[in-house]
Amino acid sequence: METWEWIVVAAVAAAAFVVLLALAARRRKRGQLQERFGPEYDRTVSSEGRRDGERHLRDVEQEHEELDIRPLSPAARERYVEEWRFVEMRFVNDPEDATRSAERVVVRLLADRGYPVDRDNEHQAAHVAVDHPDLAERYRHGHAMLDASNGDADTENLRKAMIDFRSVFDELVTDEARTKATA
Repeated sequence: METWEWIVVAAVAAAAFVVLLALAARRRKRGQLQERFGPEYDRTVSSEGRRDGERHLRDVEQEHEELDIRPLSPAARERYVEEWRFVEMRFVNDPEDATRSAERVVVRLLADRGYPVDRDNEHQAAHVAVDHPDLAERYRHGHAMLDASNGDADTENLRKAMIDFRSVFDELVTDEARTKATA
């Protein structure tokens, strides 16, 4: 083979190598997003498409890195637990008001932990998914059940919303205690 033919072969091989590296990097980034976001990754990609969904999750991840997510103080934790007990006790007599109160407690808890709460529920759920991938869907479902009962006093939907909000509450209020125990 002549020299120019070797140069062409080397250039083609180098280009193929660069393409393989790019594909491997993309696959690695996809795997990292899937691992970090769990079921939220699948939900976002199925609703927005792979490219837009992954871009959206990377944007959320980047925005999340700028947040100051912090643990609750022991006093704040006790205050929230006591407030939650009171909310649950009210459910029997006034399920709708108790469920709306539960939603407000969860939103305040998110705010106290440093999560953004000034935008819509989807934005909040996406940020919750960064640290707690399995909770985002519970958070969304709780809001959906509360909205579905909208004044109809649909106790079953309100009960489901309370259970969802309770799952989110339990995870967020005890998150730091578990983190310290495993460290």
